[in-house]
Amino acid sequence: MNKVVFDTESTGFDVNVGDRLVEIGAVELNDNNHPTGALFHVYINPQRDISEEATQIHGLTTEFLKDYPTFDKIKDNFLKFIEGKELIAHHLPFNLGFLENELGFNLPNKKTDTLLIANNLFSGQKNHLDALCHRFDVDSSHISYGGTLLNAYCLALVYQE
Repeated sequence: MNKVVFDTESTGFDVNVGDRLVEIGAVELNDNNHPTGALFHVYINPQRDISEEATQIHGLTTEFLKDYPTFDKIKDNFLKFIEGKELIAHHLPFNLGFLENELGFNLPNKKTDTLLIANNLFSGQKNHLDALCHRFDVDSSHISYGGTLLNAYCLALVYQE
């Protein structure tokens, strides 16, 4: 079964107070956990303001996103990209929570949380994505894209380890 490693960014940190997705990046892996070359990346107009705290993390602003499509315009393409594939994310509950809130339903895909795996393997250590990239010598300096797509690609390389 192929897999999709994905990352999201949002307007804030709590889907329960109306925060929305602003970016999705995803990398497809084959059965051997190697990137297939299939990528998915979109910026999304959340139709609301982005908190200053969120902008400080991802650098995206309400002004920048105003001319991008809303989630309902990109959801079918994303659903086709992930159809029948295992979903992998670092801090899965956060990323999946935002995604499923936008969709309005729970995805039936098999799901894997790499943060949970890392916390089990490296108990008591820093297990954020940058720390894992450092631990596994994942070098992203040659990668030309950024944001969620870069994060998803780096996580895919970490997941291989």
